[in-house]
Amino acid sequence: MTPTTRIVILAKAPRPGFAKTRLIPALGALGAAKLAQRMLVICVDAALDAKLGPVELHVTPDSDDPAWRGLLPDTSARISDQGEGDLGMRMATAATTALAQEDAVMLVGTDCPELTSPLLQRAAQALRHHDAVIHPTADGGYALLGLRRFSPRLFEDITWSTENVTTTTLSRVLELGWTVDIRQTLHDIDTPDDLRWLPWPP
Repeated sequence: MTPTTRIVILAKAPRPGFAKTRLIPALGALGAAKLAQRMLVICVDAALDAKLGPVELHVTPDSDDPAWRGLLPDTSARISDQGEGDLGMRMATAATTALAQEDAVMLVGTDCPELTSPLLQRAAQALRHHDAVIHPTADGGYALLGLRRFSPRLFEDITWSTENVTTTTLSRVLELGWTVDIRQTLHDIDTPDDLRWLPWPP
């Protein structure tokens, strides 16, 4: 039987002044929101095209919030709420829920258009032979964290959106005695300087 991998996409509503606020000096509030929406759609499409298993879109604010009206992509991905707590707690909840039903889970954000369906497929292949897989990003975070096992240590007491996220996560994976496949470094689009990594003109 082919192992199944659930892809969980964590997304913020792409509305002006709420999403991609660090890009507002370069693109304006509306331009930053439009870019966020485009990256959201690209991410969902890549996850579905990978055909690895169920795809879930975990959103904030809640899916019934007016912020999402007319913005959620028309997709077969399941849409649910991220829930309470900091990013680590929300990721931990998503991971435990997914691993109770699938062989593996991959947690991704919507900030990295370089994370294509072939990269998702190769990460899933790596998870057949490792306990964890990670795609670091150049700013010190990660675009993807894949797991076949769960420990809350991977999500607790981490200062998110800092340059130490990947190194802290990897050190904890090694403390647990797990095997990990470190994939190529990718680029999130968070600041005006990051716009050069977009595969299309901003």
